[in-house]
Amino acid sequence: MCEDDDVPQLSEATMLALQEFCQEREAKKLLVQEAINETGNLSNNIIFEENWQLSQFWYDDATIDVLSREACRLAGEDGRIALISCPSLYPSVKKRAAQAKVLLLEFDRRFEAHGDDFCFYDYNTPLELPEDWAGSCDVVVADPPFLSAECLAKTARTIRFLARGSVVLCTGAVMADLAERLLGVKKCDFEPRHRNNLANDFFCFTNYGCFLTS
Repeated sequence: MCEDDDVPQLSEATMLALQEFCQEREAKKLLVQEAINETGNLSNNIIFEENWQLSQFWYDDATIDVLSREACRLAGEDGRIALISCPSLYPSVKKRAAQAKVLLLEFDRRFEAHGDDFCFYDYNTPLELPEDWAGSCDVVVADPPFLSAECLAKTARTIRFLARGSVVLCTGAVMADLAERLLGVKKCDFEPRHRNNLANDFFCFTNYGCFLTS
């Protein structure tokens, strides 16, 4: 008996599916690179897949619509919007906020494709940001990547550094008390949803009260 006989073999159908997946992933990488090369920016039609190793969970379309409309309403026509660790909001906010400045603070460097709107962000170094950004944002929308007191506390330092107005925080229900102590935010009626359902209860908190969802 050959030793190879003990090695599990993939079926032909599985091999074809795996090959197709790899081809689609490479094609998407090429599209992103072409967008960067040609325009220095990312087409809103290119959708990145979640990276669960980075604790990424994209909002569903209805949630993206509500949060992006609210961010743009708060910022006004030519305001300044910061999105912290919520990259799935960026295309919708950018589309709606034609005159506003949108800043995406994100650890995942794939989003460098958004050009000058992207800023590499590691919550472990919450104040490694341009000094002229201090107190510059009319609205900050944040979704800390991990449900831990440390992550929320450090993200809150970034929020306080940036914000001069409204704060919208999306995080787990277990963070409610700490969020209120750190940022003065309270739970509102709107509950964010994700494309892939999360096991944890997930809420939206603001420092200005509830907002319209229709």
